[in-house]
Amino acid sequence: MKKFTLTHEIHCTPERFWEVFFDKDFNRSLYLEGLHFNDFVILEQTEQPNLRRRVKGAPKVELPGPIAKLIGDRFGYEEEGTFDSAAQKWRWKMRPSAMADKMRMEGVVRVEPAGEGKCRRIADIELEAKVFGLGGMIEGTSEKEMRGGWDGSAAYMNRWLREHP
Repeated sequence: MKKFTLTHEIHCTPERFWEVFFDKDFNRSLYLEGLHFNDFVILEQTEQPNLRRRVKGAPKVELPGPIAKLIGDRFGYEEEGTFDSAAQKWRWKMRPSAMADKMRMEGVVRVEPAGEGKCRRIADIELEAKVFGLGGMIEGTSEKEMRGGWDGSAAYMNRWLREHP
């Protein structure tokens, strides 16, 4: 099992962060234009105080040969999350399109103030792949892909915030 934390500076207040984070148009733009996913759909989103969201996505990923053979050529996932408005935390779980019974991906996102008009997005992530002989490789590849995606999402969000004050 892998546990890691990703931290990014976002150029807005924590309140604005959550507003943008849950904006449907921003999310479609982020995943399809910013991160170049093959597909992204918001399946369900309820409103505050404890917002729930379910999405389906198909990122472009680079997989080592053994993993590509195991998963197939079209990797996708369904993600479900809940926002705890009192704690200001987003808890999510991701279910991959292949080997869902052997993989676990989940995490918590929180933000904290980071100076005038900025915040720090902190994501604590856990990955686990229970696949004999390939678990470590799957976890390592998943971590690498997730790090790249989260880095890209921070850069895109900061650009979007500059263009949409």
